Amino acid sequence: MTFLHSLSALTDHDLRSEVAAMRLSCCAYSFRDAFRSGDLTLEEFPELCRRIGCEGAELTAYYFPSTERAYLNKIKQSAHRAGISISGTAIGSDFANPDAVKRAEHVAMAREWIEHSVWLGAPTMRVFAGGVRQGQDERDAFDNAVSALRECAELAYDSGVALALENHGGLTRTAEGTLDLLRAVDSPGLALNLDFGNFEQDCYEQFEQCAIYAAATHAKPFTAGPAPGERSRVDYQRVREVMAAAGYRGWLAVEYEEAEATEAIVGAFVEALSRVTG
Repeated sequence: MTFLHSLSALTDHDLRSEVAAMRLSCCAYSFRDAFRSGDLTLEEFPELCRRIGCEGAELTAYYFPSTERAYLNKIKQSAHRAGISISGTAIGSDFANPDAVKRAEHVAMAREWIEHSVWLGAPTMRVFAGGVRQGQDERDAFDNAVSALRECAELAYDSGVALALENHGGLTRTAEGTLDLLRAVDSPGLALNLDFGNFEQDCYEQFEQCAIYAAATHAKPFTAGPAPGERSRVDYQRVREVMAAAGYRGWLAVEYEEAEATEAIVGAFVEALSRVTG
């Protein structure tokens, strides 16, 4: 609650007069337990997003019971009735995998989801690069990820979807590693999903390095602290200023990973963020 109270103490004048707004969305992953238990469906999710004060919904691939066109249409209509934009889609991918067959399966999945994203009207699709397996040469993992990302980015660009690589451990655990991948792929179809909870130590300096590449973002209450096992609250006033300086005017999607992700708790985080980002 201290984190929420500290955000609430910030005044509109202090923030809105200095930096531009970001729109708030909510990742379906925030309610993963409810999806897994069957207490929540994707058809119901846009209305939940509206209730907690978001304008957008990021649709995580894990919770789609079907990707048939009829079902995708149903999700689009649910979002439209709730007055919610589909801010993006998200898949879990491992493009660094040393197994060529498994890597090809992930590329095929990503290509399929680019098509689904187009049909849903999603402007971005989140992907992961993957990490280095035990015994795997890091350069091999890097080259695998570059090749896969380049292939998917080409299709994404032709389809009008921004492939958004998330800084998510592994090859992207630091800004340097993340930017190395983006620059090696060197494709107009590949951008960054900048997750403000996934960098360690000097996270704000790393945000500044990466911000200009962002096509999407994720908001979490905490990021890793300077020592193993430690966590630090993310200062979203600083985040907003960093993103505004980079010219970012897109979505800030809440990805709530704390243990008790109830509607009320996630809603309180959204409300606190709205005082900073709105």
